[in-house]
Amino acid sequence: MIALKRAYDSASRADGTRFLVERLWPRGVSKAKLRVAAWLKEVGPSTELRKWFGHDPEKWSEFRRRYFRELDSRPEAWQPIVSAARRGRVTLVYSSHDTQHNNAVALQEYVRTKARRPPPSTRVVTAHGKPRSKR
Repeated sequence: MIALKRAYDSASRADGTRFLVERLWPRGVSKAKLRVAAWLKEVGPSTELRKWFGHDPEKWSEFRRRYFRELDSRPEAWQPIVSAARRGRVTLVYSSHDTQHNNAVALQEYVRTKARRPPPSTRVVTAHGKPRSKR
């Protein structure tokens, strides 16, 4: 399970493994209060994309498309989230005031699709070129 939580909300044991998924540290929040396993700066949208989006709901669809393209080019950035999610609950921590249109919401959607796929080492390509899982 991959949950979302604002950086300004209290951490809880039920959160599981917590990852900060922002390029910038949330204002006014100490490292001790945030209690994250890791700060995954590189999984956040690029500065250019973040500034272009500006949390404008009208740009949400295009933001997601562009952000997913960035994530496709940086699998090493989001792989720790997938690995942790396969072991247990994960909470993506973000700082946006908009709880519906932010990078953590888009990242949650993206990572859920990646977590459903078997890891690359367990995929085999058949003679017909179709992938299948090893038994």
